[in-house]
Amino acid sequence: MKSEFRIDRIAEGDWQRLRDLRLEMLADTPLAFLETLENARREPEAEWRSRASRTQREGSLGLAAVDTSTGAWLGTMSCYLDGHGDAMLVSVYVTPAWRGRARGLTDALLDQVEAWARAAVPEGNLRLHVHEDNPRARSFYTRRGYVETGETIPYPLDHTQNEVEMVLALR
Repeated sequence: MKSEFRIDRIAEGDWQRLRDLRLEMLADTPLAFLETLENARREPEAEWRSRASRTQREGSLGLAAVDTSTGAWLGTMSCYLDGHGDAMLVSVYVTPAWRGRARGLTDALLDQVEAWARAAVPEGNLRLHVHEDNPRARSFYTRRGYVETGETIPYPLDHTQNEVEMVLALR
């Protein structure tokens, strides 16, 4: 039987599942995130509770894709308003078994993030930064209509590498 998923908004009470998925993310694709697995493992419960509750604040959104048969978290995406009329996509991850266009999970998460961003900043853009050596992610965003702006920023964990800015006009 094919497993199904739903998309839930992350709440403070989800901090343990958020922590577990974040540790999986950092182990699976370390160059895609701005912290190390070692540092994340050392974070206390209060930090994880704060991260989970932050997704509920005005101007922020945190989503989790949940397997409806097991309750397991399969992926996550978050977004926040940048204070300059745009929204910023962050913390994007889908567990390996659920990746790919056919599964539809990544598209479902991004559909909800884009809808939230359009409602929040209808004349703005949805921006993201993706590591220059992450062709899978860059290809996904390109398929979804995002374009590279030509701007790069140094990758915070290794300044010899860069993150590429991509943007989607929300109007």
